[in-house]
Amino acid sequence: MQGGGVHLVATLTANDSQGVRSGMTWRIFEEAADSNGGHKLVAESQEATPTISLPDGAYIVHAAYGLASATRRVVIDGRPLSEKVALNAGGLKLVDKLGDASVPPPRLSISIYVPERGNSEAKLVLANARGGEVICLPEGAYHVVSTLLDVSQGEQGEKNATNSVVTADLRVPAGKLIEATLRHRAATMTLKLVNSKGSEALANTSFSVLTPGGDVIRELIGAFPSLVLAEGEYMAIARHDGKTYQNKFKVLSTKDADIEILAAAEEPPKKNDEPAPAAPANSSLSPARTSGECD
Repeated sequence: MQGGGVHLVATLTANDSQGVRSGMTWRIFEEAADSNGGHKLVAESQEATPTISLPDGAYIVHAAYGLASATRRVVIDGRPLSEKVALNAGGLKLVDKLGDASVPPPRLSISIYVPERGNSEAKLVLANARGGEVICLPEGAYHVVSTLLDVSQGEQGEKNATNSVVTADLRVPAGKLIEATLRHRAATMTLKLVNSKGSEALANTSFSVLTPGGDVIRELIGAFPSLVLAEGEYMAIARHDGKTYQNKFKVLSTKDADIEILAAAEEPPKKNDEPAPAAPANSSLSPARTSGECD
C-alpha cells in the first residue's frame, strides 16, 4: 500500500493553460462501490490546486466550480501524478438596473433555468443568484428571471415580490464571461385616502391595487402604505368606515408618486329622460284666450 500524491488543476476549457485560481471544491471517492452502491469519500479540499496523498488504487476525482463540475478517473501506483480537469464552463454576470441606477442585490430575486423546447423554465439550476457576481455555469443555454422586490419600510415593510419581472435568454460559452444587463421599469407609489386634495391621509384604511383587467396585484392596510409597481395603468380601491372609493392611476418608471383617492360622496347620476311632474289633483286649466276674440 505504497501510495502517492496527485496534483489537481481545473481549467474552464480543455485548451486553457491557466487553472482556476479560487472557488474550487475537490472530492475524491474510491472507484469501487460499497455494498449499498455508494462510493466512499476519501479526501476533500477547497484549495484551488491541491496535492493529495492517496494509497495505491483507483479513484474518482470530482471537481466543482460554481454550478459547473467534472469527474476524472485516476489510478495511484506509487508515482507522483498530475491531473488537469476541464470543466467546460463559462461565467455569467447579471447587472440589474432601475432607470440608470443599479439595483442592490437585496431588492432582487433572480432565478436561472435550463430551458427545453416549449418550456423556458424546465429545470431550475439556481434559485437565489446574486446580481453583480460572476456565476460559473456549464456551457449552454439559460433562461434568467429577475423579479424586483419591495423592501419598503412602511407599515407593509415586508420583502414582497413585485410585478416588475424581466427575463432574458442567453448562452454561456466555455471559457468566456458573459455580462447581461436586465432593466426594470417600475416606481414606488404611496396610496392615500383623503377628504380633499393635499389633506391628511385617513387612518385605518385598506387598499387594493388592481390591473385594468381586475387582477389583484397587492392588498395593503394603513394611512399611507407604499408599494413598488411595474410601469403601467392600475386601479386603486380604498375601503374606510364601510365605504369604498376608487381612483385610476398610471405608473411611470422611476417616477415615485403619491396617489390620492378622494373620500367624497359621489353625486347620483342625472337622468335626462325624467317625466314632467304631474298636475295637482282637482285642478282645472282655463283655455287660453286667442288674440282678437271678443267677450
